[in-house]
Amino acid sequence: MKIILMYASMSGNTEEMSEIIQGRLSSKEVDVSMFQIDMDDIQVDDMLKYDAVIFGTYTWGDGDVPYELEDFYDDMESVNLTGLPVGLFGSCDSMYPAYGGAIDKFQERFKACGADVVVESLKVELTPDSEDAERCSQFAENFKSQIHVKIK
Repeated sequence: MKIILMYASMSGNTEEMSEIIQGRLSSKEVDVSMFQIDMDDIQVDDMLKYDAVIFGTYTWGDGDVPYELEDFYDDMESVNLTGLPVGLFGSCDSMYPAYGGAIDKFQERFKACGADVVVESLKVELTPDSEDAERCSQFAENFKSQIHVKIK
């Protein structure tokens, strides 16, 4: 089973979450390829090469999709992800009324493309603390158990 973990991070918070999630899955001998969307050469069609997707984003402003993910978000309309297991996560800021709005928008877009969101989205307030790190690890465990059920 191959998982793609894709994320965007401006301040490093979502990147830190990504590293925790990848580390937990890798320690369970799961093949995880990690890409930073605005830095690595990754396209929406690349998701089709994997058995499952974990997607992380921060939220910009009042629930907006980050600038560096706008094209990716739009390009998703052209890809069929039917049945592909997906989990979403990201850092958020409760100062804004739409807490983690970009995560919610991507979740709806994944569903519209036919993907199967198999775990509840993980939202962390700004920089992950030790409690949040444990939540990231549990998210990875829950995702792993759900995709095993889905793939069998």
